[in-house]
Amino acid sequence: MLTIRELQGKDEMMGYMTVLNAIYPCLTIEEYDRELDQMLPHNYGQIAVFDDEICIGISGFWIGTKLWCGKYLELDNIVVLEKYRSQGVGKLLFDFLHKKAVDHDCTMLSLDSYTHNFKAHKFFYNQGFSPKGFHFINILKPSKVR
Repeated sequence: MLTIRELQGKDEMMGYMTVLNAIYPCLTIEEYDRELDQMLPHNYGQIAVFDDEICIGISGFWIGTKLWCGKYLELDNIVVLEKYRSQGVGKLLFDFLHKKAVDHDCTMLSLDSYTHNFKAHKFFYNQGFSPKGFHFINILKPSKVR
């Protein structure tokens, strides 16, 4: 049976790092520990889907405010273990965060996606997302980008 819940604090998030390693295999425990220390004070959280006791999917999220849209919830690093893809796990993550955004009176949900990730784009469209602009980047430290 699948269950979903918000992870409570850094220690619990650290415990499920192996799921994030599915898309960031080079992420070390030291980097993850340090980055969570920087992210958590800025409204970062994580939710996870479990198959019994096994974590099979994670999404980070941020709640923030911007001048152009007001309060928003941004999905960050949506990961479903390959074995569990196309089984509704991603939809569980999105539905949970949609409800969280509504509960927090957010104006919108947002996410970034790599331009070449066409399978994910189709999924995002099916969840009601549409591209409204470009996310331009200027990489200052190429060795730090995963």
